[in-house]
Amino acid sequence: MAYLWVALGGALGSVLRFWLATTIALAVGSAFPWGTLLINVLGSFVISFFGMLTGSVPRFAVSNDIRVFVTVGICGGFTTFSSFSLQTVELARTGEAARAGLYVAASVILCLAGCALGFLAAAAVGAHLGSARA
Repeated sequence: MAYLWVALGGALGSVLRFWLATTIALAVGSAFPWGTLLINVLGSFVISFFGMLTGSVPRFAVSNDIRVFVTVGICGGFTTFSSFSLQTVELARTGEAARAGLYVAASVILCLAGCALGFLAAAAVGAHLGSARA
């Protein structure tokens, strides 16, 4: 059953990724892969936020099927490091080495920041819920 949840989540995440990347490209152009960068940052935030709230000491107990639906399925279909890699190589291959370097640096720094913010947000939500129950 977990495979079905991964497949459904992956389909949903992929559709969301395509929609958001297309929307961003239409809004700001495609000279720089802003959509992919945003998707990777959001995906990093969501996977850490959800993982923190439902992990080994969960604030919200969920089944393993729900965990794999969100983390492996939705986040796996949504985040785009394979697209990131291809776009970086294409920028470098076409003589845009500075843009390729900027893209790599921004992706690593901002995705790590997104992940850290997800943990902080989940801790704040958990603390709030803990104090509300007391």
